[in-house]
Amino acid sequence: MVRLIGFLVGLGFVGVVLWSFLWGVVSYIEEPPVPTVEHEFHLSPKQVSWSFDGPLGKFDRAQLQRGFQVYKEVCSACHSLRLVSFRDLADLGYSEPEIKAIAEQWVVEQPSINPETGEPATRKSIASDRFPSPFANEVAARAANAGALPPDLSLITKARHDGSNYVHSLITGYRPQPAELLKEFPDAKTPDGLHFNPYFANLNLAMAPPLTGDGQVTYADGTKSTTDQMARDIAAFLTWTAEPKLENRKRTGVAVVGFLIILTVLAFLSYKNIWAGKKH
Repeated sequence: MVRLIGFLVGLGFVGVVLWSFLWGVVSYIEEPPVPTVEHEFHLSPKQVSWSFDGPLGKFDRAQLQRGFQVYKEVCSACHSLRLVSFRDLADLGYSEPEIKAIAEQWVVEQPSINPETGEPATRKSIASDRFPSPFANEVAARAANAGALPPDLSLITKARHDGSNYVHSLITGYRPQPAELLKEFPDAKTPDGLHFNPYFANLNLAMAPPLTGDGQVTYADGTKSTTDQMARDIAAFLTWTAEPKLENRKRTGVAVVGFLIILTVLAFLSYKNIWAGKKH
């Protein structure tokens, strides 16, 4: 009896799944999905070769320092980096005095009031501080950016699919709307105050192009700062902020795989030795 009930329940479940599938097929045939402008013109990120690709990949410290310079001089005016401390920059090759000098370029608000002026007290950042937000709060951030909230960049490359390539493509992807887009979707004109970018999910982005041309940043190491170079450098830097232990994780993975290979070989040799001369 129990088997019969179980069989009937399973049969009913299969029937419901089959019915749902057939109903979906019929609905798709009768009312095919209407193509949208996002589906037609959204582009996947361009694929770039990175030094940290692959199981043996490593960060290029010089590139990370250039990327930090791009963040400091371009991105930090709008975007926070709240999960990164100044002292973390030691991983990029900066010395303790250099980190101290970098931290002092940022000012943070103290949770106290200056008794002489009644204004919030401020101080220079120290190495143990995290990068402060460029805005006092979300309201101030939206007010300064036409209602849009600039995202924190600490984990942006993990929060977006194919993160490193996405950041590079987005920064270099600004362009005028294609004529064929407006011809096929006349109502999809980019609204005033937004910027067309085919690598963004809905094609229209509140952020203006952050990189306005070659030479916008003068690199300390003398590297030529083309728009593409700056985009690559900031994408690499933001990959590091999201995965600062990437190299350690890869080294651990390689060691574990090597151990498992050796263990497998030893186990096989032990098996051959134990069963040598035995009749099956």
